[in-house]
Amino acid sequence: MNVLFVHQNFPGQFKHLAPAIAEDARSRVVALHVNPAQPMAGVEMVPVQPVPSTSAGRHRWAAEFETRVIRGEAAYAAAKQLKSSGFTPDVIMAHPGWGESLFLNEVWPGVPQGLYCEYHYNATGADVNFDPEFGFDEEAGCRLRIKNAIQDIQLPQMAGGISPTRWQKATYPRAIRSAISVIHDGIETGLLVPDRSVGLKLNRDGQRLTIKPGDEVITYVVRNLEPYRGYHCLMRALPEIMRRRPAAQILIIGGDSVSYGPMPPKTDGQSQRSWKKVFLDEVRDELDLSRVHFFGRVPYNQYRAILQVSTVHVYLTYPFVLSWSLLEAMSTGCAIVASSTPPVREVVNHGETGLLVDFFDTAALADAVCGLCDDVTMRRILGDAARAHVIENYDLKNVCLPAQKTWLRSLVE
Repeated sequence: MNVLFVHQNFPGQFKHLAPAIAEDARSRVVALHVNPAQPMAGVEMVPVQPVPSTSAGRHRWAAEFETRVIRGEAAYAAAKQLKSSGFTPDVIMAHPGWGESLFLNEVWPGVPQGLYCEYHYNATGADVNFDPEFGFDEEAGCRLRIKNAIQDIQLPQMAGGISPTRWQKATYPRAIRSAISVIHDGIETGLLVPDRSVGLKLNRDGQRLTIKPGDEVITYVVRNLEPYRGYHCLMRALPEIMRRRPAAQILIIGGDSVSYGPMPPKTDGQSQRSWKKVFLDEVRDELDLSRVHFFGRVPYNQYRAILQVSTVHVYLTYPFVLSWSLLEAMSTGCAIVASSTPPVREVVNHGETGLLVDFFDTAALADAVCGLCDDVTMRRILGDAARAHVIENYDLKNVCLPAQKTWLRSLVE
């Protein structure tokens, strides 16, 4: 089977599926990508090189749309070169969000196209205008209609879609949902295992920390420290948590940029600040900073060890795409305290596989974290149930990857 994968940040969500297809010697797997990609065994990498727009006077709502059309044009050119070299896919598997897959049906008409339906923006009931602290965007519905347009152009022509959670599927227009299957990307539960004998030595940006088995550790892991993932709520809960847990070490993993929302607003004469600094400065005088450790982004083996030494793991998010890190923490047997927001409620059952708190209630967050720190039996019950839930429903090798491969082949049959 010849498969063309399309993702601006390849492999992205296809990091397991693409090499699994390539393992079959009868298959040819090609990947179109925009951003630099690491070589992957059995996958032919084809870079897409969009030319930045030089047009002036664009409508503020149209700029992002134009950028995605430019990406689609560049991918169209790369696809034509592939076709002229003799490559014709049996199926195209694409993330439609950035535009690269816009015009591929014009190159290979009739070739079925599967779309990774990660998220369809909505003006209500999801991330936009969820957090009143950052104002109300009355133009959101207008902008999001244009933001969704790139996906909306592609959805009617797809052979099938795939979403990682039921809630993410439900963000899509009702008329298209029946064509979308829910299959998660998959968690390596055989690698992310509980191990309470693990110790940890971290040395990052001058910070040195040694964690011994049995030490009290509260963990928080995100790609970037920003409001979308509840960083501000965590920081506002920390003074009370640290007051009540005088031996706890706080490990915060995440970059200083943003993945989803905007950067903090600048003030006159001030350089660009990070959200990390904004909310750390807000509570700095109330914290014992010798016990609060920011380690930026860490290698995967350290990330896994951080989850393994965790006493309580905190996961917070706006109603938005579900992070792999939550399910990875559950696979590691962490005792989870998470926000009661979709799609978190889809994987964390309160009192069974973790504890849920209102996203904005920092007092409840502190109570839940401190309560679990006090209750070793409850931590073990929640952690064991969390891991069992992930193994049953989200295991990569036995559940998700076989389902993905079967689904992809069904598009060709």
